[in-house]
Amino acid sequence: MACCERSAAILGFQNIEPVAQYTKAFDHVGVIGMFVGEGARGQGISKRLFASTFEVAKQKGYEKLFAYVRRDNERALAAYIRQGFEVVGVEKKHAKVYGEYVDEILIEKWL
Repeated sequence: MACCERSAAILGFQNIEPVAQYTKAFDHVGVIGMFVGEGARGQGISKRLFASTFEVAKQKGYEKLFAYVRRDNERALAAYIRQGFEVVGVEKKHAKVYGEYVDEILIEKWL
């Protein structure tokens, strides 16, 4: 989590969850999610979050991280790509935002 030093407001966060818990076959894969507040974007927060999250992921035994990024969130996709994630697929009309379907881009990174 990234917080503002002056106000302690949350500027952004990342989380990692197991991709599946019904089998041990996927124990090495985590799903990563990220949020950076609109007013905090462009300040290098995601870069710092990624560095910390990658270390924690390795400590927890994850070898690969997987994420879903909406096609209309070009800024987030670019941030992931800068961190070494690669596009591996597309889920057509997977999200529904304000009544409109949006594709999700599937990305992954080996740690």
